[in-house]
Amino acid sequence: MTVTYSSKVANATFFSFHRLLLRWRGSIYKLLYREFALFVLLYTVLSLVYRFALTDDQKRLFEKLSMYCDRYAEQIPVTFVLGFYVTLVVNRWWNQFVNLPWPDRLMFHISSCVQGKDEYGRLLRRTLVRYVNLTSLLIFRSVSTAVCKRFPTMDHVVEAGFMTPEERKVFDNIRSPHLKYWIPVVWFSNLASKARQEGRIQDSIDLQNILNEMNRFRTWCATLFGYDWVGIPLVYTQVVTLAVYTFFFACLIGRQFLDPTQGHQGHDLDLYVPIFTLLQFFFYSGWLKVAEQLINPFGEDDDDFEANWIIDRNLQVSLLAVDEMHMNLPHMTKDMYWNDCEARPPYTLAAADYCIPSFLGSTTDMGLSDILQLDEFDINSSRPRQHDSFLTRRQESVLGRVRRLLSVQEPPDLRPPRPTFKRHSSDATGSFFPDFRLHPGVESMAPPSSLVMPPSSMDTLSTLKEQSRTMGWILPPQRRHRAWQLQGPAPQYVVPQPNWDQRNSVGQRSMSKIAHQLGHVGASSPSSSPGSRQRHLYAACPAPRPWGGGDEAWLDSSPEDHPVHLLTLCSSLTLNMITTSREWEGLRRVRQ
Repeated sequence: MTVTYSSKVANATFFSFHRLLLRWRGSIYKLLYREFALFVLLYTVLSLVYRFALTDDQKRLFEKLSMYCDRYAEQIPVTFVLGFYVTLVVNRWWNQFVNLPWPDRLMFHISSCVQGKDEYGRLLRRTLVRYVNLTSLLIFRSVSTAVCKRFPTMDHVVEAGFMTPEERKVFDNIRSPHLKYWIPVVWFSNLASKARQEGRIQDSIDLQNILNEMNRFRTWCATLFGYDWVGIPLVYTQVVTLAVYTFFFACLIGRQFLDPTQGHQGHDLDLYVPIFTLLQFFFYSGWLKVAEQLINPFGEDDDDFEANWIIDRNLQVSLLAVDEMHMNLPHMTKDMYWNDCEARPPYTLAAADYCIPSFLGSTTDMGLSDILQLDEFDINSSRPRQHDSFLTRRQESVLGRVRRLLSVQEPPDLRPPRPTFKRHSSDATGSFFPDFRLHPGVESMAPPSSLVMPPSSMDTLSTLKEQSRTMGWILPPQRRHRAWQLQGPAPQYVVPQPNWDQRNSVGQRSMSKIAHQLGHVGASSPSSSPGSRQRHLYAACPAPRPWGGGDEAWLDSSPEDHPVHLLTLCSSLTLNMITTSREWEGLRRVRQ
C-alpha cells in the first residue's frame, strides 16, 4: 500500500510538485479532513454564540476570556516538541525499512555452494530456503496486522506451504514461552551441517559463508521484533498529542474575531473566517498525523510497508534461484565488443544529450600562468636575495590579504624563496636540514667530511639541532666577520664534546685544530666529572670551499682568509640551540 510518486518528480519542471497536491491516496487531506472539519465546526459554533446568543455583559466576559487564551496559547512549545517527535519517528521508520529481511544473498550462496542436480540435492536446497522464508513469516505475523490477518494461525502457515505437517508437530512439541521464530534457524543450521558432512557442501568456507548470511538474516528479523517490542516512550507520545490539541482548543476561543467597536488591541477587523488559524491547524495537525502514520509502518495505512508482498516475493524468488536456476547457465558466446578495445554502447536520439565526456578532475583544463613561469625563472637565477625592511614586508602582507578578499591577482614575487627545512631520515632523528634544491650548484661547494655549509649568497641561518648528553665549550664569535646583525636575544649553539675513544687520529686533530683556530680557552678534558657545568661554543667557521685538499687541508686554513658564516657541523660536530638568558649575558660580556 506504499504510495509511489518518484516518476512524477523525476524532473523539476514547472508545476511538477504542485500536481502532487491534487492526489488523494496517501495525502494529508485523507488523514486530516475529519479533524479539520470538527475544528471548523466548533469554531463556527462559538462565533455564532458570541455574536447572537450572548448579552452585552456576557460578551465583555467572553472577550476577556478570548484575549487571555490568545495571550497564553503562544507559550505552548508546539513547534519544538512536535518537530523533535516527528524527527524521531521518521528515523525509526527508515531504520525499520533498512532492516527488512531479504533472502537474496543467502539464496545465492545456497544455489552456488549446495551441489547436486539429483532429487535429493534439489530437496536440500528448497528446504533450506523454505526455512529462511518461514523465519521471516513468523516475524511478520508477530509485528504486522496485515500479515496476521492473512495467517491468523499456524494452520494457515501449514496450508500456505511454509511448513509441513511433520514440521508443525515438531514445532508444537517444543515448549517455549517465547516467540519461536528462531526454530527454523536451528533447523537451517543443522541441515547445512548435514549437507557438509554428506559432501553436498564441498568446502567448510562455503558452509561458514552460508551460516554467516543466515545469521545476518536472523539479525534483521530480530531487529524488527525489537522495534515492535520497544517503541517510543508512551509519555512522549502523550505529551506531543496533548500539546497539539490543547493549543488548538485554546485557539478556538482565543482566535475569535471580537467586536471592533470595543477597541481591543489586534481586533480592528472582523473577517468572520480565521484563515491563518485554519492554516496553522492544518500544518500542526498534519505534522502530528505524519508521526501517527509512520510510528508503526507494519499497519494498514497507505504508506505502511507491503509486508504481504515481501513474503510472496521472497518465497517465489528464492525457490526459483535454488531450483530451476541452479547450474542452469546460458551458452557463452563472444560479446559484440570482443574486438573493440573501447566499448561504447549506443545512445538513442532521446538520450543523445546525455553522452558526455569523462570527468578527469577539476584541474585538468587549468594552464600554467605567467606568474609561475616568472617564479621558476627567478628560482633558477643565481643573483643574491635582497632583504626588505620590516615595514615593506608588513605592507606586502596587508596588501596580499586585501587582494585575496577582493579576488585580485597578486603581482609576482620576483625574489627567490627562502630554503625550507625538512626532517632528515637518518640516525639523527632530531636534525633539520635546509632544502638546497632550490639553489643549484650548492652540492659542489660542500666541504669535506660531511660538513654541509650554506651558500654564500644566503643570509639565513641554517641550523642543525640534535640532543646531546656530552659537554661543550664557549667561544666568542668573530667580530670582524658577521653575516647578520644581532638584534634581541641571539641563539647560541652547543657543540658536544666528541667521544675520544671512538674518534680516529684525523678526527682528534680536526677537533683540536678547530678549537685552536676559534680561540678556545679553558676546554675541559674528556675525563671531566659528570656534575661539571656544561659549557658552550659559539661557532664561527670559514665559508664553504670546493672539494679537495682533504680534511686537514681545509682545517689548516685560517678563519681570517675567508668570510665568516654561522654553520652547522654534521656527523662529527652537531649543534644544539640554547636560549637561556644567563648564557647569552656571558656571551655578550665576552664579545665586549
